[in-house]
Amino acid sequence: MDLRIGTSGWHYPDGRGTWDGIFYPGPGDRQRGFDELAFYAERFNTVEVNSTFYGQPRPAVSLGWVRRTPPHFEFSVKLFQKFTHPATAADASPVSRADVDAFKAGIEPLAAAGRLGALLVQFPSRFHDTPEAREYLAWLLRTFGAYPLAVELRHRSWSDTRQETEHLLATVDAAWVQIDEPKFESSIRQDLAPNSPRLMYVRMHGRNAAQWWTHEQAEDRYNYLYGEKELAPIVEKLRAARAQVRKLYLYMNNHFAAQAVADATMVRHLIGQPVTARMPGELVARYPMLEGKVAILPPARLL
Repeated sequence: MDLRIGTSGWHYPDGRGTWDGIFYPGPGDRQRGFDELAFYAERFNTVEVNSTFYGQPRPAVSLGWVRRTPPHFEFSVKLFQKFTHPATAADASPVSRADVDAFKAGIEPLAAAGRLGALLVQFPSRFHDTPEAREYLAWLLRTFGAYPLAVELRHRSWSDTRQETEHLLATVDAAWVQIDEPKFESSIRQDLAPNSPRLMYVRMHGRNAAQWWTHEQAEDRYNYLYGEKELAPIVEKLRAARAQVRKLYLYMNNHFAAQAVADATMVRHLIGQPVTARMPGELVARYPMLEGKVAILPPARLL
């Protein structure tokens, strides 16, 4: 099977949780032409693209991603928010055929190059299991069924009717995204087990329950470091799942201050797929659990 471990997004230049000066050189230490994506792709074999959620992907941008990364590198792409979060999308008009065609055209360079991992269909917690919701989800599955699909459902109503939900996803062999996050009464119940032999897709959002619903900045929700102790039992479940699926993706979304990078590196170490490219000393200094597990780069200003 094909196991790929990475982070949700690679570009976090702003806020208290920036990656600059931790995983990437700070702005004043970068040599001309420094490329964050290329730097990231030397250390991981996949990334989950978040930018396509906020705006329709553009073919030229997708082609640029292909050209800036090695041939084995894969991108999982989040579906545009108009399809899954209509209440908060800037465009309040109904989803149209033009919207579908624009998204497909935007990711075509990835698909054509064999670099598309999965298409992530992420619904919010307010998306409950109702007849209307099922009908809409079935339409999305048919519409994008030519791609490997991973569907993230967060409300407990979907796991309360688990057999029916799995049957719906099975119509196009879609993966039911396994999520690790703070658990509340309304949270979906899952066991980190695959529902399809084709694909397993895991997203690790962190367990910052105190700031999950109430936070000063959106990035605060993802301010959480798992560390080796909490990751070890998760890795054991991944080991068991590897024998059941052809492809397995795991993305760390606890992106605050590059904690996702540290935890993804630790998962790779624990599962026997260590990062061999050298890591910044600033990252290891901030997250000492990586000491002795990665080689260290020279100071950022020399990159």
